[in-house]
Amino acid sequence: MSQKRAEAAGPIDAFRQFFGLRRDVLVLSVAMFAFSLGFQMTSRYLPEYMVALGASGFVVGLFGTFGNVISAVYPYPGGVISDKLGSRYSLTLFGLLSTLGFAAWLFAPGIGTVEIGGVTVRPWVWVFVGLMFAQAWKSFGLGASFAVVKQASDPSRLAAGFASTETFRRTAFLLGPVLAAILIGLSSEFTVSFQFVLAVAVLFGAGGTVAQHVLYDASQDTLGGSFDGLTQIREDLAEMPTELRPLLVGDTLVRFANGMVYVFFVLVVTQIAGVGLEGTLSLLGASYRIDLSPQAFFGYLLGLEMLVALLVMAPAAKLAERVGLKPVVAAGFAVYAVFPGVLINTPETAAAMAVVFAFSGLRFAGLPSHKALIVGPAEQGSGGRVTGSYYLLRNTIVIPSAALGGYLWEFVSPTVAFSVAAGIGLVGTGYFLVYGEEFDAYRWYIVALRC
Repeated sequence: MSQKRAEAAGPIDAFRQFFGLRRDVLVLSVAMFAFSLGFQMTSRYLPEYMVALGASGFVVGLFGTFGNVISAVYPYPGGVISDKLGSRYSLTLFGLLSTLGFAAWLFAPGIGTVEIGGVTVRPWVWVFVGLMFAQAWKSFGLGASFAVVKQASDPSRLAAGFASTETFRRTAFLLGPVLAAILIGLSSEFTVSFQFVLAVAVLFGAGGTVAQHVLYDASQDTLGGSFDGLTQIREDLAEMPTELRPLLVGDTLVRFANGMVYVFFVLVVTQIAGVGLEGTLSLLGASYRIDLSPQAFFGYLLGLEMLVALLVMAPAAKLAERVGLKPVVAAGFAVYAVFPGVLINTPETAAAMAVVFAFSGLRFAGLPSHKALIVGPAEQGSGGRVTGSYYLLRNTIVIPSAALGGYLWEFVSPTVAFSVAAGIGLVGTGYFLVYGEEFDAYRWYIVALRC
């Protein structure tokens, strides 16, 4: 027997569905928007910022690995905190910490080189310090955000629930880099112009923190039990739903590959290719001169990437209800895998770079289905811990990836670093295609549709 529902089939429909969601999911998504805007305005430019502050390519790789450590360590305690305290207070704390991190990045050049205990501390070190705070909402809040969407969604509609919140949040991924590109154009000195970007990120972080604390309705939160330390971590990892294990292996390999080169994407565009955009735009009878530096052009490339992502996420979530979560997730993994090899071999022209970054946006098609496949098998009230356990294990294994990529970048060649990354990503995609499992709620829903 076929069933018909008003389901999100495109980005506009995803926005309509988003505004019909429960208040807690709505408020969470507004906070996601604010922090995503601040983080996406800043984080993709941090390698360039560090180089401007005197860091080497290998140090940039170490910075990526440091970020991997934070990504590995933060989600599990973040999930425990959200299950224990509830989403409202935990997310407010995480938001405050993230705002402080943006501020640390802002003031790094002003602090300059200092002597601490006889040790010379370079300005780029404060970028490391800021990351410990700035990534709090993104990583600590991961379990809380998954748990809130799970509470508000039917099991067979999890991908659509994530598509609605992700479409809204990813709008910030589109606007953030474009806004950053505009602000970077205000000064010819990158370090100065990027501080304009960081100042705006501080304002968004502070606003998002206040908004989520005041507006969030915590009455629907489900709280888990007490935390029993390392014993509980081992138990949660051992009790992880079996459906997640093949996904975890494939995802880990794909993310390891991406982690090897992710921090170097900006340097490929700005330093290796040195691609900007020059020309004349005719509009309404008037001509406008376009002269974008490579740094500013990179922001527009990221905006193009997110525009494609916004166009494909909701239709892909809709498709998952017809074909299952697994094929959609695998397609996203495949784009993740091949992108490094494509980027490093792209012709050094603005048009070619635009096509490649548009292609990169297709990897987000599988994101809502991927999240649904992670949190779907979790029992109610344990979504934060299941998500935290998954990301704890995945991100722990991924920790050395950026350092490996940085070593290959600095001491072998960027081409080798990106080629090795692509190979590892393809292995992970192949593993998931062979061994990955479908989430039962989607399997039975597909059967019902075909009856």
